[in-house]
Amino acid sequence: MAIETPGYASQHAALAALSSRYVQVDELPWQATRFPGIHIKVLMEDASTGLQTVLTRMAPGATLTDHEHVELEQSWVLEGSLVDHEGEVTAGNYVWRPAGSRHSASAPHGALVLGFFLKPNRFY
Repeated sequence: MAIETPGYASQHAALAALSSRYVQVDELPWQATRFPGIHIKVLMEDASTGLQTVLTRMAPGATLTDHEHVELEQSWVLEGSLVDHEGEVTAGNYVWRPAGSRHSASAPHGALVLGFFLKPNRFY
């Protein structure tokens, strides 16, 4: 199966192809990114297509630099807020961006965001 949760291969290896994959998110380590103050937990990914579900933690003042959404991107802000040139999405709210959209995003007061990507972003 090409779809997996990084770090969970051994727990999921014995499951049947159509079995549910349960993930204890608090057991997954936060992974540093190349962006200061931004860490992620990859909850699910399909390396062959780029499909991903990612939990992102942004420290207060952290910025995700200029990037393009190669395919549809969806974000549900669980804590804090995300701000870009078009507006702000606050805790409990959701934003989606069409393929080809381009922006930078910052978290003035920090943020915890659940993101769904059909393909990884392209950074500039």
